[in-house]
Amino acid sequence: MATVDDVEAALANVIDPELGLDFVELGLIYGITIEDGHVHVTYTLTTPGCPIGPQVESQIEEFVGELEGVASVDSEVTFVPPWSPEKMSEDAKFALGF
Repeated sequence: MATVDDVEAALANVIDPELGLDFVELGLIYGITIEDGHVHVTYTLTTPGCPIGPQVESQIEEFVGELEGVASVDSEVTFVPPWSPEKMSEDAKFALGF
């Protein structure tokens, strides 16, 4: 059975192509729930008009779906609360000059 840590590690493969950093480091993953092999990921984008939304959803399903014990994956984008640079890891802030 996959754990939240396993899912988070898989989500580190979802890269923002503009910034070159992963969604976990950018603080774009808002929640992960696992129940009976079903994984639900709540995430956000840096802006509501960000054009990579469909690509992100596909990558989430691909990378998380490869984990042992995962029967299904679904994702949900939200803009509440809005993303801000304060949500980034210290490493991401350093890499982007914050």
